Amino acid sequence: MKFAACAVTLALALPGAAVAENVKLRVAGNLISTGLILQNKEQPFFENFAKTTSLPVDVDYKPMDALGIKDTEGLRTLRSGLFDIVALRLNQVSRDEPFVLGVDLVGLNPDYETTRKTVDVYREAFDKRIQERFNAKLLAVWPFGPQVLFCNPKIGGLADIKNQKVRVYDQSLAKFIEKLGGIPVTLSFGETQQALQRGVVDCAITGPSSANSAGWTEVSKYFMPIGFSVGMQAYAINLNTWKKFTPEQQKVLGDSFRKYENDLFAYSQELFDDAVRCNVGKDPCTTVKKYNLVEVPVTAADQKLVRDAMVEVSLPAWSEQCDKNYPECTKVWRSTIGPVVGVK
Repeated sequence: MKFAACAVTLALALPGAAVAENVKLRVAGNLISTGLILQNKEQPFFENFAKTTSLPVDVDYKPMDALGIKDTEGLRTLRSGLFDIVALRLNQVSRDEPFVLGVDLVGLNPDYETTRKTVDVYREAFDKRIQERFNAKLLAVWPFGPQVLFCNPKIGGLADIKNQKVRVYDQSLAKFIEKLGGIPVTLSFGETQQALQRGVVDCAITGPSSANSAGWTEVSKYFMPIGFSVGMQAYAINLNTWKKFTPEQQKVLGDSFRKYENDLFAYSQELFDDAVRCNVGKDPCTTVKKYNLVEVPVTAADQKLVRDAMVEVSLPAWSEQCDKNYPECTKVWRSTIGPVVGVK
């Protein structure tokens, strides 16, 4: 896949607005491995941005890994001004700012409906925090998709992962699996397929589409589509760049990203639903390969386990870390997201 720079100049001013000079927008997008979302949504959005918004901009877009930027460096890259708009992988950038991960705690977002609500109530606080610390303005927040469970040993529900070795990708999820009685094993995504094949791990967690594309479905037998987290992503713009636009132009830019956010929510769910069908041999199956894994139904008891572990494990662990960095952290979370999920 070629990612040639997109440089489009459109010197149109909005009615009644002062004419701003053409603004150069250097965009560091998502990782190339983001796959269909990058190919079908992100790349076209930025390549057509000047045309669709009629803003006076020159857009230069490339995926972050094509630029040599690590996904852990997103917020620092924004603050430096090296790039104007940066895609943020919230789990990864939370090392620099734990507050941003408050919208994607393990166990918080069991479905897309809840995710939409938590994003909407946390948006203002998220934006304020990164403005203060990273000179960046939030443009959009969206879920890559629920991170679900693949296993080789027979399971009938989450209770059956007790004593099973489960691949996890961060410490929060590791504590969550321990709460359920499992044995967490931290492995990179690339190491997991072979680990499942060789029995180094019994189960593993990732998105259903990613697992399918990476061959996990070739070395697994059971598939449980219960969401542990949703892989939240965001886009933000350097504040100095933002201030180059007139108020009217800022509104157009902001509205464009909110529309794009809604599009990403819908497409993420479309890809998730299709991959779930494909993994268990159902039709229609259009985005990934079809397999015949045994689908493990998600029961009310399973959902309660996830919910309880969020309250008892992931929220306290995150709060402790975040409060050290930002004393108001937990207080803000409880006043915004707390009411949405019934946590005081």
